Amino acid sequence: MKIVIIGGSGLIGAKTVERLRKKGHEVVAASPKSGVNTITGEGLADALKGADVVVDLANSPSFEDKAVLEFFETAGRNLHAAETAAGVRHHVALSVVGTERLQGSGYFRAKMAQENLIKRSAIPSTIVRATQFFEFMGAIAESSAVGETVRLSTAYMQPIAADDVAEAMTDVALAAPVNGMIEIAGPERARISDLVGRFLSATRVRAR
Repeated sequence: MKIVIIGGSGLIGAKTVERLRKKGHEVVAASPKSGVNTITGEGLADALKGADVVVDLANSPSFEDKAVLEFFETAGRNLHAAETAAGVRHHVALSVVGTERLQGSGYFRAKMAQENLIKRSAIPSTIVRATQFFEFMGAIAESSAVGETVRLSTAYMQPIAADDVAEAMTDVALAAPVNGMIEIAGPERARISDLVGRFLSATRVRAR
């Protein structure tokens, strides 16, 4: 089976590419670095030639409201047009749990637009919504820092490891389209402040 991974050099993309290749599939790790650009359309038709499945794991380089919306809408339209021309049989995309409840954010409005494009497409599809990745605990702490103080929400989250996300994306890519949504999450539900606090304590210990 030929599977094209859009965003194949990213955190989840590279892990998914590795897993699918180990299972014996022909996998194209598509990204601007490899000459495939979903915004300009460069290299897209060649990459998708003969593809059975496309897994979209790309993310916008900018989270500014207008830029992120343009990214997901333009990339989505170009990708779906190329998939239709290539006869792709399954479109898989990674999204975020709770997207419809977070529409005050420009990023989540853009993810909702991406999901709606997929739903309107005639190509069979599966949308996988994941919770926040464990690997981003450091980034959450950094973005919440004011001087030497880290101010964190006490809201609950249920983060998932990138390896588990890649495993799920691999399984979905090899399964039949559900023409709907699947949600995945990590095993532990805890407050953001507790999880990030534990992460900071653990990384400080390892750094000594």
